[in-house]
Amino acid sequence: MLNKVPLVTLYFWVIKIMATTVGETAADFLNTNLNLGLTNTSFVMGALLIAALVLQFRKDRYVPWIYWVSVVLISVVGTLITDNLTDHFGIALQTTTTIFALALASTFAVWYSVERTLSIHTIFTTRRELFYWAAILFTFALGTAAGDLLAEQLKLGYLHSAMVFGAGIGLTFAAYRLFRLNAVVAFWIAYILTRPFGASFGDLLSQPRTNGGLGLGTVGTSALFLAVILGLIVVMTKAQMRAGASVEPARVEPR
Repeated sequence: MLNKVPLVTLYFWVIKIMATTVGETAADFLNTNLNLGLTNTSFVMGALLIAALVLQFRKDRYVPWIYWVSVVLISVVGTLITDNLTDHFGIALQTTTTIFALALASTFAVWYSVERTLSIHTIFTTRRELFYWAAILFTFALGTAAGDLLAEQLKLGYLHSAMVFGAGIGLTFAAYRLFRLNAVVAFWIAYILTRPFGASFGDLLSQPRTNGGLGLGTVGTSALFLAVILGLIVVMTKAQMRAGASVEPARVEPR
C-alpha cells in the first residue's frame, strides 16, 4: 500500500479543526434538533463510521473524500461516546478525561512497541492503519471530555476554553519551529489539542447566548463548516489528480 494519510499542510489543519467543530455541532443537532436521542444517534453514526472505515481500509492509497468523511464521522462518534458516558451513565467529566487520556497513551505505547514509530508518514500497512484510527478515535473522545470539562464544569466558558487550547497549539508550534521539538511528538500534541479547540469553538458558535455562545445554532454552524470542508476536499482531490497525471511511467531501456 501507499501511505494512507494526507500530507500535513495548512489544508490538513483547517479541515481537521472544522471536522472537530462539525463533530460537536452535528452530534448536538442529531440528538436535540432531530430528537433522535443519544442512543439512536450513536447507532446511526456508528453504522456510518463503520461503512466509511471499510471503504478507507479497502483502498491501497490516500483518497481525500473517503479519508475526510471518515474523520468527520469519527469526530461525531467520539463526541457521542463522551456524551453517552456523561449523560447516560453519569460518569464525571474528570473521570472520562482521565480514561480517554490513559486509553490514548496506551494506544501510542502499544503502537510504538510494535512498529517502533508513530509517524503518520508511514501508514502503509493495515496494522499501522488500525493503530492510527484507534488513536484518532481516542483523541476525539478525549478532546470532547476535556473541552466540556473546562468550558462547562470548570465554568471557564467556550471562548476562554478555545483560547486556552489555541494557546497550547501555538506553544506546540513554537516549540517545534524554535526549539526543535520532535516532529512526530509535535504533530500528535497539536492533533490532540485541535479537538477540544474545535469543540469549544463549535459550542461558542452554536450555543445560545444565554449559555455563553453566539447563538448561530447547530444547523447553521454544521452546514457552513461542512460546505467549507467539501470545498477543500474538492480542491485537494483535483490537486492529487493533477499530480498523478503529471507523473510519467518509468521507461525500461532495452539491453
